[in-house]
Amino acid sequence: MTKLIYVFLGLAVLAVIAQFLLTPVEVVAPGEDEPVACTMDAMQCPDGSYVGRTGPNCEFVCPALPEVADDIQAHIDSKADLIQLASPVPNGVIESPLTISGQARGYWFFEASFPIVLTNWDGLIIAQGIATADGDWMTEEFVPFTASLEFTNPYEAGQQDFMKRGSLILQKDNPSGLPENDNALEIPIYFAP
Repeated sequence: MTKLIYVFLGLAVLAVIAQFLLTPVEVVAPGEDEPVACTMDAMQCPDGSYVGRTGPNCEFVCPALPEVADDIQAHIDSKADLIQLASPVPNGVIESPLTISGQARGYWFFEASFPIVLTNWDGLIIAQGIATADGDWMTEEFVPFTASLEFTNPYEAGQQDFMKRGSLILQKDNPSGLPENDNALEIPIYFAP
């Protein structure tokens, strides 16, 4: 008889838990007195930080990146028909390992790859790697690419802010070695503190 009571008690507890879990959370429209319940997921922003959902519409709100200087934006725009970088973004904050992605015309590659260089504020190379085509590179069309760079952060806490700056350089592969075949896209980045 005692076992039967425990079985019924266990079933009652499970029923209460199931009722609690299956009851939908009601999101109240903005302007009403009820608070909004946002899900607890997170998103990584272009500056390297993570944010949760906020506000009455449960949106992700990333901090603004520093504005890209006109001459740098002109350089990026001049290369847009050859190579386009999706990540990281200009003036983005990076950490190691750095994942790089975008798309480039097939002739930017040689043997399905091209070199990538990461420099510190003073132009010193701190990492080098190879981007690889994620598709058939024997075309004049855009081909997606990815790369990963591991590096030691050159910025140490307490150093002057200008030492947070660096550059990511995506070089057109040039097996001929002829200067007229050289090309590169260079974007400014910031190292995470």
